[in-house]
Amino acid sequence: MAIHMGMITIDCADPRDLARFWTAALGTQVAQDYGGEFLVLAPPEGGLPLGLQRVPEARAGKNRVHVDFGGDDRAAEVKRLVELGAKEVAEHSVPGLAWTVLTDPEGNEFCVSG
Repeated sequence: MAIHMGMITIDCADPRDLARFWTAALGTQVAQDYGGEFLVLAPPEGGLPLGLQRVPEARAGKNRVHVDFGGDDRAAEVKRLVELGAKEVAEHSVPGLAWTVLTDPEGNEFCVSG
């Protein structure tokens, strides 16, 4: 028997506010709202549901786990995400792979490759 990935959850100060960014970024909607304390976004095509969980403390330091997204046109996706409220942090590449590190409006890091 093995476990399977069921959802990715992001800790945040205001799940409903952060849901505005992530629903627009992923082209999805809020599927469940547990009193504003925990929201579940419907999974995008071929993806996992995204949970947004209220926590009292602010993010400190670099995320130890983050989500990596891919797209056909990385530059266009990064531009679109920045227009939605993300901040571009860095660009990296290794032979055969390039990605951009961004933060969502609450400072949670994620990457876009392509």
